[in-house]
Parts: sequence; C-alpha cells; structure tokens
Amino acid sequence: MPYSKVMPIKLIETCGAPQEFGEPVIIRSALNFTGVLPDVLHRPMLDLRISVTDRCNLRCTYCMPREIFDKNHVFLPRPELLSLEEIARAAAIFVRSGIRKIRITGGEPLLRRGIEKLIEKLSSLRTLNGEMVEIAMTTNGVLLSAKAQALKEAGLSRITVSLDGLNEAIFRRMSDSNVSVRTVLEGIEAAQRVGLSPIKVNMVVKRGVNDGEIIPMAEYFRNTGIILRFVEYMDVGSTNGWVMDEVVPAQEVVDLISARYPLVAVDANCKGEVASRWVYADGAGEIGQIASVTQVFCHECTRIRLSTDGKLYTCLFAEQSDTDLRALMRQECSDETISRAIANCWQKRTDRYSEIRHEAQQFPRNKIEMSYIGG
Repeated sequence: MPYSKVMPIKLIETCGAPQEFGEPVIIRSALNFTGVLPDVLHRPMLDLRISVTDRCNLRCTYCMPREIFDKNHVFLPRPELLSLEEIARAAAIFVRSGIRKIRITGGEPLLRRGIEKLIEKLSSLRTLNGEMVEIAMTTNGVLLSAKAQALKEAGLSRITVSLDGLNEAIFRRMSDSNVSVRTVLEGIEAAQRVGLSPIKVNMVVKRGVNDGEIIPMAEYFRNTGIILRFVEYMDVGSTNGWVMDEVVPAQEVVDLISARYPLVAVDANCKGEVASRWVYADGAGEIGQIASVTQVFCHECTRIRLSTDGKLYTCLFAEQSDTDLRALMRQECSDETISRAIANCWQKRTDRYSEIRHEAQQFPRNKIEMSYIGG
C-alpha cells in the first residue's frame, strides 16, 4: 500500500531519571504520547532482534550457502562481537525506549557461549508499562535437546525452530549438512517437554526442492500444539541466488493444505504480527504463513535489528548501517547518548523494500547477509 509523504518527526520531549545502567531519554512525538518511537511512516519501534553470533553449524542454501561460507570464510573475531554485558546494556536501553519483545537470533544462537546467562539478564527487563519483556529465540534446533531445560530456567519465553522438511535427503540438501532430521525433532520435543511454548516451526519453502514436504510437515505437526509456519523463500543477503521462480506463494500452500485438511483464516494475535494465521476446521491446530514476497507487511513492521558486532539495521533487506552502538559503548558514551542514536536511527526510517521489490528497476546488490543481522 502506498504511503503519504510525511516530514521527519522531531524529538520534542524527554523523560526519566537515571536507573541501573543510566536512564536513556524516552522520545515522545506529537503523534504518540506513549513513549514509543515512531518512524517517518508512523510505525512504532516495538520489537528488537539481536544476532548474537554470525556462525552456524548448518549451511542452509537460502541463508549461508557453502560456496560462500566455506572453510576459508572469515567470521568475526571474538573482540569484534558485542560482549554479553554489552548486549544486555543495549537491550536495557532499547526497552526503556519502547521495545516490548526481544528475539535472540544468529547465525545459530545456541553456539554462543553463555547464552543462558544472557537470557537470564534479559528476562529481568520490564517494559515502560512494567510488564515482562517477552524473550524469544530462533534456532535450527541442532543443540536444542541439550539446552532446552537451561533456556527455560533462564527465563526464555518461547522458541521458534527452523525445519525445512522431514525427508532425510531433502532436509540434508536444504541444510547442506549431515545433521539428521531426528536431531531437530528431538530438540523440538525437549522444548515442548520443558514448557517453551507455544513452539513454532518455520519451514522455508523452495519450489522444486522441498515443496513436496508441505503436506508431510502439516500432517506431522497437526494435533501437537506446535504451530507450523511456511516461509516464502526470500531474497535476503546477496549470496543465496534468489529467483522469483523458486518462490512458492503463501496462497498456494494454503490451497494445497486446505484441499486435504480445510483451513479457516483467523485474526492476528497482535498488530504488526508477520505471519497470517489459519486454523484447521477440525480443531487439529494452527499454521502460519510468512509471505514477505507475495503478501508484504512492510506497513506494519515494528522491528529493529542489532547485528553481531553492534550495528543497527531497520530492515531485513538493508544494505548498510549508519549507527554503531558498539563504538558508542566502547567509547564509554552515556546511555542517553546511545538512546538518542537509537532514536535518530529509527525516526528517519523509511524502509519498505518488500513493497517496492516488484516495481524497483534495480534491486540492491549488496544487502546484508541474514546470518549477520538475524532472520
């Protein structure tokens, strides 16, 4: 949908007294008196995604293709990563600037040493209204079986697991690994057993590769309480060789499943939710569709991303960042300075890449890789 042109919103009021880490300013605008930051297109900043590592133990073809991320690929050296303390500090400032949900991503976040300690720190955060901040994680599930209990005890609210098929050969082709499907399923079962629910399973669908797994996946997760979500293959980053012909439109997936197990559309859980929701007419559960190619949702996007090395990105399809929180923290800048940097980054945001994808004359050539800023 088109947007009307609006002028950048001015920072006109601050509030708050210093607290544990030093209180950042909460920016209020003439359009919003709730302490929430709006961007140029009036979208509030509510969701923070934190990539805690650029490393992964899989080489999924749509994210980290092995021909690029091979044994010679140079990952970020440890000193360049945000420390757990720096992540916790940044998260606290974000929360005091209006963030209500935090999702831990990667790379594969369970590869980050001390991840449970980080979650424990984050789970103590409270929103501007005094409510608990929701702490979620997206993982490939390879290490989840051994980590599920500790994650739950640390305060993780819920978890999303990536699984692109049940057929062993297809899964290994998609993940370009020797990991067994059973390993991921055991991780999902462990998460369900300890109460990390509702559990969501994300399946990226590529035509001619794993689209034959749509029905088997739907059948497997029916009547389990687990929400299966089908993700359209996206042109994230610059290395996955994306072409439109390999995208299976969300509506095609719904029609395919509904022909066997009738589906009924239901409302979103909240404004800005990325997935459309469908429930089985026979009460066997729910599926979701993340359709950023054919049914875009830029107009409701409330997400900001903090990269592994501390840079801010306001879109999954971003090309660059002009805001480096790691540099500010290591220069011993105050929380107020960091808060202003976050506000300035968000309030000039105009991103709506998915909406203009089909009308653009030329796509960006150097989009940031998803493994660096999280999915």
